[in-house]
Amino acid sequence: MDATRPVIAINGEFETDRAPAIHIPVRYAIAVYRAGGLPLVLPPLAERDHPSYIEELIASVDGLLLSGGDDFDTETIGLGPTHASAKRVPAEKQAFDFALARAALDAHVPTLGICYGMQTLALAEGGDLYQHLPEDRPRAREHRSGALHDVLVEPGSKLAALLGVAEVSVISRHHQALSAVGSEWIVSGTDDEGLIEAIERRDHPFALGVQWHPELDVAPEDRSAARGVGDVHARLFTGLVEAAAQRAPVSLAR
Repeated sequence: MDATRPVIAINGEFETDRAPAIHIPVRYAIAVYRAGGLPLVLPPLAERDHPSYIEELIASVDGLLLSGGDDFDTETIGLGPTHASAKRVPAEKQAFDFALARAALDAHVPTLGICYGMQTLALAEGGDLYQHLPEDRPRAREHRSGALHDVLVEPGSKLAALLGVAEVSVISRHHQALSAVGSEWIVSGTDDEGLIEAIERRDHPFALGVQWHPELDVAPEDRSAARGVGDVHARLFTGLVEAAAQRAPVSLAR
């Protein structure tokens, strides 16, 4: 094992239909490994049964990637009745993801949230949600099923410094979206209709979220590779790994 690679933990989707199991697209791990990190998939153990699990996890990794997933059970987090179209994540996963996000942010662990992962970061700290597009935002463009559109990057943001561009073409796979962020966060990217597409946390070494799927532009087997924008999206993973490498000497003392 290459001890110089910072360990990047990745949460996955949790299947409960039969025997509980984790599911995660390998492209997340490919993107992390290509960026110089060592990917590690996390099982969502229940905090009530394993109260020290998340604390031990956060102390043992150098960075965190919150991956994409299904929809939130908004009623359980105080955001009103869950929309009929929602495909809810299992309750165990939702609780685990929120606890994991809060612990990582509190410990200043470098964190990148993608799609559902970005929403998790924001909702964990006072954000709000559109539950179903375009219903909650009439006349908005379609964002499901690999929709392609541009994102405008906020000048002077960490995201702008990381990507090095003012506008980026992205792949979207969502119907829920952030409608607001809490005071700890700033919006660092929107589409041309003003929908929140990227966020970053104030006073944090690296806590970013993007609504799109940058891993689709990094993994060579995906159709997007031919579009020639993979290098831009790969910078998100490189930024995460480089920030994690700065923390690695601390976590290696574990």
